[in-house]
Amino acid sequence: QVQLVESGGGLVQAGGSLRLSCAASGTIFSINAMGWYRQAPGKQREFVAAITSGGNTNYANSVKGRFTISRDNAKNTVYLQMNSLKPEDTAVYYCNGAQTGYNYWGQGTQVTVSS
Repeated sequence: QVQLVESGGGLVQAGGSLRLSCAASGTIFSINAMGWYRQAPGKQREFVAAITSGGNTNYANSVKGRFTISRDNAKNTVYLQMNSLKPEDTAVYYCNGAQTGYNYWGQGTQVTVSS
């Protein structure tokens, strides 16, 4: 089992920045990649960014150049640095841990960007 706990959400003005954190615990050696997804009201959950155990990263086109995913293996923590935030970035952000054949999810953290 893997437990994921997000933190760092909040309210920010357009153009501002936030950093989300996701602390992982449990059988984390089984995780192949960590990532972030988001879900806005009335919309499906969508991919934001991911980082593999080898450090390779991938981003949704909508956040490329503005968001950066990183990881601190010593702390078992993944971060999402979000810059130049836009109102359309408003959503609940979920941390994801991908294991072969299974996905773990955190409880989510709200990010609200005001115009």
